[in-house]
Amino acid sequence: MNNPKTEKQYHDVLAQCRRLYVDKMKDYGPAWRILRTPSITDQIFIKANRIRTLQTASERLVDEGIEPEFIGIVNYAAMGIIQLQLGVVDQPDLTSEQAAKMYDKVTNEAYELMTRKNHDYDEAWRSMRISSITDLILMKILRTKSIEDHDGKTIVSEGLDANYYDMINYAVFALILLAEKKQNEE
Repeated sequence: MNNPKTEKQYHDVLAQCRRLYVDKMKDYGPAWRILRTPSITDQIFIKANRIRTLQTASERLVDEGIEPEFIGIVNYAAMGIIQLQLGVVDQPDLTSEQAAKMYDKVTNEAYELMTRKNHDYDEAWRSMRISSITDLILMKILRTKSIEDHDGKTIVSEGLDANYYDMINYAVFALILLAEKKQNEE
C-alpha cells in the first residue's frame, strides 16, 4: 500500500520541476539534445556538488537556496534518460511539446520505480537527513561516471538509466523533505 501523502507530495514536486523544464524550453528549446550523457552527468555533478558546498560552507556568495539545484538534478537526470533512449543528435530534433511528452514518460517511469522501492523500503527516506540524500546522489553520479568511462558496460551493476532514475527519486525526496521543513517552520 502506497502512502497517499507521499504520492501527492511526489506529484507536486514533479509538477514544480516540470514547470521549470517547460519554461526553459520556451527560452532555449530542446538545445540540450546535443549533450552527450557524460556532459549531462557532469551538469548533475555541478548541481549536487554545489548543494554539498552550501550544506557545509559557512558563507554563501550567491543568494540562492538548494531547492533550485535539486530541481536541476531532477530535470537533468530526466534529460539523461531521454538521451539514453533516443541517442544524441548534432542539432535539436524535438519540438518543445515532444520534449515535454518525453519528460512526462520518464518522470512517470521514475514515479513507478519509486512506488515499488518505497513499498519495499517502508519510506525509510523520510528518516534521512537531506545531507545524506545529497551524498547518495553524489555517489550515484560517481557510479554513473565510472560506467560512462567503461563505455556503459557493467559486470553486475545496474546501468546508466537506473542511476539517473535513482537521482530523480532522491532529489524529489529531498525537495519533499525541504518543503515539509519549511511548512513546520511557518
